[in-house]
Amino acid sequence: MSHTAREKAKLLARVRRIRGQVEAIERALESEAGCSEVLHLLAASRGAMNGLMAEVLEDHVREHVAAGDLSEAARTEGADELLAVIRAYLK
Repeated sequence: MSHTAREKAKLLARVRRIRGQVEAIERALESEAGCSEVLHLLAASRGAMNGLMAEVLEDHVREHVAAGDLSEAARTEGADELLAVIRAYLK
């Protein structure tokens, strides 16, 4: 069982909160809210998304790179997957 499956309920709860934040941005734009309000909502949703990303990345490192029972090939694969995600994230 993957770490995302074990943490499924917690991760889905975070995603649902992020969805609510994005919907708040949509409502603010539809109601022509001020720039400051929209920017605060955007910053909050970005922070929430970054927090989710950090949590999944941390779990990935612990399970697929740093776990003591992994073979060298599995560690390399886990590290390669992580690096690919980081490259895409930083673009």
